[in-house]
Amino acid sequence: MRKMLVLVLGFCTLLVGCDSVRFAPTEAQRQNAWLHNRTTAVTAERARTESTSEKLQALSGLSELQSRAFVSYYGLPKEFPRAENAEDILRQSNFELAQTALGESAVRPDVWDLADSVFELAIGISALLGGVYGTKAVRFLREARIKSKALQEVIAGNELFKETNNQYASAFKEAQNDQSPQTRQIVAEMKTQVDA
Repeated sequence: MRKMLVLVLGFCTLLVGCDSVRFAPTEAQRQNAWLHNRTTAVTAERARTESTSEKLQALSGLSELQSRAFVSYYGLPKEFPRAENAEDILRQSNFELAQTALGESAVRPDVWDLADSVFELAIGISALLGGVYGTKAVRFLREARIKSKALQEVIAGNELFKETNNQYASAFKEAQNDQSPQTRQIVAEMKTQVDA
């Protein structure tokens, strides 16, 4: 029972402090990765046929090879952009596609939603296990979930207060001086998630 709770809490802590959690690639990101591969292939071919330096040919060949990894990672798109030659690739719509993919790649899931999902999953697993320990785990996890939501609301309220009442911001910060280093760290991590 304790090991499971420690594992769940450790996982939740990891999620709260983890910026590497991402959504699955979108269709625009898949199209952009495939288009990047086509761009590097056309560039490598041009470098070979236009008798450029061996170094430029090697660089463009390596770029094409590296680009295959992106397509493999993202997966193939449902619809392939037209990219038979340089003119196709240099169309304005492909520049717009690259901008869209860039914007989508910066989006991260809301950490509070992830934590809530982890609590739901843990509650479901604990309920499936059943018995006395399962019931205790469900009760503990529900309370932890409620406390997590409360903490989120307190931090959001504090930030709103500081934004709307600048004259009290320094007094507000001074009142928080007695917090333990652990509390300061947790609040700082969660505050960055609220600001995001």
